[in-house]
Parts: sequence; structure tokens; C-alpha cells
Amino acid sequence: MYPIVRMVKELALHARSAPLPPDGTHVSYHLCWPWDLDVWMELNNGRTLTLFDLGRIPMAMRMGLTRVLREKRWGITVAGSSVRYRRRVRLFDRVEMRSRVLGWDERFLYVEQTMWRSNGACANQILLRNAITGPNGIVPTADVAAALGISAESPELPGWVKAWIDADAERPWPPERA
Repeated sequence: MYPIVRMVKELALHARSAPLPPDGTHVSYHLCWPWDLDVWMELNNGRTLTLFDLGRIPMAMRMGLTRVLREKRWGITVAGSSVRYRRRVRLFDRVEMRSRVLGWDERFLYVEQTMWRSNGACANQILLRNAITGPNGIVPTADVAAALGISAESPELPGWVKAWIDADAERPWPPERA
């Protein structure tokens, strides 16, 4: 089940937070509850993806993106992701989540999110490709930037993000049926 109560809490908690610039980092804190666990008594990999929503959506709110989405009747979707799971998160572990927009190209926003354990070790990292959608499909990021009142010019994407974009473009679509 989607953590609606947790999302409402995060949105309420950060509703009065300072606005976040496009290059800002949203920081939030989360506990691993019993319903987040898998059979190995650690944070479930699928639940990890859901918990990343708890950082990404309040980040978008603080940047003014959710306001623009409502005004323009646009949506936002995940168009691709790559996750690294490196350290276990166990029952009642507290994690610090960091969410930031790395940059964009003509069609997509690239977002990095990380979860850090209390001992300073990075547990998980995700790179997301997000698309803003409208009635005619993907909204160009220049239009999104204009609606946000920011420069349409993206910060330079890190090399590892460019390499991921290039590698992902090599994947066949639709995939072959095995």
C-alpha cells in the first residue's frame, strides 16, 4: 500500500520550508517501519523506490513545480531509473534522504536521490529521468523552465549521467520477446 499518511506528513512538514532553487538539495528523514521490510528483515527494494517519492515530491513542491503542474494541468512521470542498493536498511533504522535535480535536456529532468544511514554510509542511490506531461505528450523542459521563471539552460550534467543517457539510448525498444 502506498504510504499516504507518510506523504501527507512530509508535505505538511515542508510546506513552510524555504523555497528551493533549481540547484538546491531537499533533505528529509525517514524510519524503516515493519511494513517496509522484506522476508530478510531489511528495507524491501520496491519499497525503497516508493520511499524515494517521500523526498522527490516535497522537493518538487519547494521548487514550485507542483504549483506549476496544477496551474498548467500537467503531470510528472518517471521515464527511467537506475538504482544502486549498497547497504542494508533494517527495522527502525533512520535514514537521511537527499534529493536534487542534476539538470535537464530538451525532454527530461534528471534527479538524483540518496539514502544515508546514521553512521554516514550511503545505503541507496537512484538516478531518475522524469518527464513533465501534458495533453500532447511530453512538455519541453524549456516550457517548464519558463513556467517556473528560471533559465532554460541546464547546469552541466555530470559525466556519469551523460554516460547513462547514452547507454540507455542503446537499449532496444520495444524489447525483444524471449
